[in-house]
Amino acid sequence: MSLRYNGFVGVFDSGVGGISVLRELVRQLPSESFVFFGDSANAPYGEKSRDQVLRRSRAIVDMLLDDGCKAIVIACNTATSAAAATLRADYAHVPIIGVEPALKPATLAPNIEHILVMATPITLRLDKYKQLAERWGSDHDVIEVPCAGLAGRIEQGRLDAPDVDELLESLIGRYRGKVDAVVLGCTHYPFVAPQIKRILGEVPLFDGAVGTARQLERRLAERGLLSKSSGPGQVVFASSKDTPEELELYRSFFTLPL
Repeated sequence: MSLRYNGFVGVFDSGVGGISVLRELVRQLPSESFVFFGDSANAPYGEKSRDQVLRRSRAIVDMLLDDGCKAIVIACNTATSAAAATLRADYAHVPIIGVEPALKPATLAPNIEHILVMATPITLRLDKYKQLAERWGSDHDVIEVPCAGLAGRIEQGRLDAPDVDELLESLIGRYRGKVDAVVLGCTHYPFVAPQIKRILGEVPLFDGAVGTARQLERRLAERGLLSKSSGPGQVVFASSKDTPEELELYRSFFTLPL
């Protein structure tokens, strides 16, 4: 597939989740152009092996580079954990920015002791998260919840359906009144933030999108790659599930009120 679009930032995820990161990238860097690629035909990544995720990530990076991108954002916690280090070594000529669970800002926020980390099973298993938790979570009560099935359900849309609340209740309902903050360790999860708050109350939610956008801006500036345009950039959507319905789903997530 050729997007025939040069000078853009390539953003990818296993599916719609990375659109939550894309929204923040566009907000912080409005003059940049972005191509978002969702690997929805192979979603979710969070229940695959590390090798499977690495293979898919490499194939997508190759495609985006072939189409002329100037930087890559891995808008997926699972793919960042499984593939970022290898991809940076193999593609040292291009900035590759990942996303990680926002445990650091959660632990640095005032009056927070008990932190619930919602993430995919593979993210919680891999060394990257374990190192993050050891560095920033040792002085807090960090409760890790592997949310199997949640990203896959969010991929389907219809987030106001009763089964979304039922799934979340089964995953995190037992922690109602017991946590001070929630770390959304999968880029899909911000899209169900209202449902999470309905279950857990008005606790602060932390995700990695803001930090990822800031890091992208720094890396582009270091290499003289920031857009010089004074006008807004473009946003293009593409998917491995290349149907009009899937692309319309992506656009709806991009404009979904949160």
